[in-house]
Amino acid sequence: MHFSVMAGEVMECLAVRPDGVYVDATTGLGGHTARIAERLESGLVIANDRDAESLEMARRNTAEWAPRIRFHHGCFSSLAEAVREAGFEKVDGLLADLGVSRYQLTAPERGFSFMADGPLDMRMDQSAGTTAADLVNQAAEKALADLIFQLGEERRARKIARALVRARPIRSTLHLADVVERAVPRTGRLHPATRTFMALRMAVNEEPEELEQLLAIGPELLARGGRMVVISFMSLDDRKVKEKFRELGRAARAVVLTKHPLQPTEEETARNPASRSAKLRALEWI
Repeated sequence: MHFSVMAGEVMECLAVRPDGVYVDATTGLGGHTARIAERLESGLVIANDRDAESLEMARRNTAEWAPRIRFHHGCFSSLAEAVREAGFEKVDGLLADLGVSRYQLTAPERGFSFMADGPLDMRMDQSAGTTAADLVNQAAEKALADLIFQLGEERRARKIARALVRARPIRSTLHLADVVERAVPRTGRLHPATRTFMALRMAVNEEPEELEQLLAIGPELLARGGRMVVISFMSLDDRKVKEKFRELGRAARAVVLTKHPLQPTEEETARNPASRSAKLRALEWI
C-alpha cells in the first residue's frame, strides 16, 4: 500500500487554489500529486520525477485527474525547464518529498534494500550514471570510508570500508549487507548495513548536490505569495533546508511558515512507520 507522507500537513501548507499552478518535484507514485490535482479546477500540477518507472506508475495512479497534470522526467536541476515547457514562468507552490518511495525499496531489481537479494544498482534514473556496484567495487578504501562516514553518518565507516575492499567483488545487495554485518555486528535496533546502504544511494544519485539545486532553483520559481514545502527524512537534509529557509527569511525574501519542523502524528506513524523520521518545513515567497 502506498502512503503519502504528511498529506494533510502538505495540503495545509501549500494552500492549494483551484486556479493555481503547482510543482510536485518528487511525484513518486503520485500520492501528493493526486491530492493537489483533485483540488484544482482550471489549475495545473507539474509532476516531476527522475525515476521513469515511478512516473509511469504515477501516470496510471492519477489517471482520474489527467487533464490537470503534466508529467516531466528530470532532476531538480531541470525544474525551471519543466515549468517553462508547461507554459509558465512562475508557480504558486512547490513540494519536494525527499524520501525514497516504497516501490523503489521493495523492488529487489532496483537494489535499494537488503530485504531481498538483488543487483547493486540504486540508481533512481536507470538510463545513466554510476551504480552502487561501481562505487563499492572500484572506489579507493579511503574514499569509500569518507563517503560512508559523511553521507551515512556512520562512525564505523573505516572498518566497513576495509571489509568491503577485502571482500571484493561485492556481488549483490545481500552480499554487501553480509560483509558489513560481519565487520560491525548489530548493537541496536538498526541493521548494521542501513547507514552504508543509505550513503551509497545518496552518492549514486548525487542527492546532496541535487538538494542544493532544489534549494537554489525552487524558491526562485515561486510567484509572490507562492509556497515551498520540503519533507526531509535525514538530519543532513533537514539542516540544509532549515539553513536555506532561514537565510531567505533573514533577507526578507520569504516568510518561514514553520518555526519548528512539522512531524507526523502518532496516528500516521502507527499506520506508516516509514514516516516517523519525516520533518516538514515550509515558506512563503515575498
